[in-house]
Amino acid sequence: MKKNLLLIGLMAMALAGTVLTACSDDNNLVDNEQNDNNTNDDNTSDDEYEKVQLTFTDLPAIDDGTSTYVIATSTTAGGTTSYALLTTETLDEGSISVANNGKQVDQATQWVYFADRYLYGLMYNQGNAGNTHSFVLDANEAVQQRSRSYDTQRFTTYGNYENYLVTISTGDGDTNWNDDNGYTPQAFLVSYLDVVNQTRTDNPMSKAYLSENFLGNGEYVTLTGMEQVGDKVYTAAVPMGLSQYGCMQTDENGEKLWVRDGYDDLIKTEAGGSGSSGYEKDELQWTQYPDECWVAIFSDGTFTDKKLIKTDRISYAAGRFKSQYYQMLWQADDGYVYVFSPSYAKTMADSRQQTTLPAGVVRIDTGSEEFDSNYYYNLESAAGGRSFLRTWYMGGDYFLMLMYDSEITSDSKTANQLAIFDVTDGSLTNVTGLPSDVTGFGTTPYMENGLAYVAVTTSTGSPAIYYVDPALATATKGITVECTQLTGVGKLSYITE
Repeated sequence: MKKNLLLIGLMAMALAGTVLTACSDDNNLVDNEQNDNNTNDDNTSDDEYEKVQLTFTDLPAIDDGTSTYVIATSTTAGGTTSYALLTTETLDEGSISVANNGKQVDQATQWVYFADRYLYGLMYNQGNAGNTHSFVLDANEAVQQRSRSYDTQRFTTYGNYENYLVTISTGDGDTNWNDDNGYTPQAFLVSYLDVVNQTRTDNPMSKAYLSENFLGNGEYVTLTGMEQVGDKVYTAAVPMGLSQYGCMQTDENGEKLWVRDGYDDLIKTEAGGSGSSGYEKDELQWTQYPDECWVAIFSDGTFTDKKLIKTDRISYAAGRFKSQYYQMLWQADDGYVYVFSPSYAKTMADSRQQTTLPAGVVRIDTGSEEFDSNYYYNLESAAGGRSFLRTWYMGGDYFLMLMYDSEITSDSKTANQLAIFDVTDGSLTNVTGLPSDVTGFGTTPYMENGLAYVAVTTSTGSPAIYYVDPALATATKGITVECTQLTGVGKLSYITE
């Protein structure tokens, strides 16, 4: 049954406190002037504000009696690594082997379990390095690969919206929007994978998706995580500094419009760096405003119309590892959206770009869509000076946190510990019962019956699934898996429709 909800419109992008509109000079996309009428400028063609079209399809019914747990693994032998999905009726005990119970599959960057119906091997596509594929469970409880695969765009974060698996990154917009220097403005690059119909839709190259001057301070942003609340999407807007395009914008006197006083020497004079730390000439890399956290509340999954809210109690809400930005905001059963910051900006090389704020947590009242002024906890202090890489909501009052073993500024820090955060009293409790030689965890735990099932890899012995009880803050060893590494765990049920 399809509910045809066509979210396609030709409109300007109204922002909270700032509007990105085209001025009399089409090359000047950065405009901080409020547009109260929420209409296109006369000099802006309609297609520049086109929004993506989404069709919402009901998820098919499943047979809960025909279901199994699926574990994603990798095994390295003789210099060659193979990847397999294993099925098991229990995660709590026993042992399984890739040799006896493994479906060979392609490598994936992230294993995403969607509503117990689909499993996506989401592949980070840098230079067409691989594609994304998906799986379902058949009536015999065997994992089967589906007919379609996708060459998805490069992504830095991902999430779910209705029946879509959504990937997001920030990258070059339309070169027709280049400034007089030939610099291209940054835009949001969004891909929608319709999990039911096996189709991919990308957002149009439209000015509605510009990330330049997103917060009104000239900087471009990347979006981190996405949490659907009703029809709306909550996401962290992480300022990335001034792109070449934003950095070279000038006022009527020829002065750089968005470079803070005393920050001119941070502008790069030549290209350098590598990978996710690479930069270009005329770029001011990393934010000039590290002591604030912004959240964008989009009206729907098209990522266009939005409200922006800010707090200065925590730094930006993102866990980072290379090019990936991990989700740090989650809706809890109490109706609040909790927002965590590991204070990653403490690791910046220049003191002007380092945050003075400790790792902490705040929350948003989804009724008023404002930060709760009475709620804040200093998690860095609670953790004895340590910070964290990732967070996940477990249900009830509890969050599971992947902790570093030392300060976030340490060059030798390792995220090899777990802790439980209780939203009611702000307590942070280390999880006991894990092996002493943990070398890695799966990308996402599986939550069931109030427990978190976590894939754990160690330096000795075979990896295993551990289940974490949040009330006791204990981890208990479950099923052992004979392989080299565990990368994911979840559940699939047979689709009956």
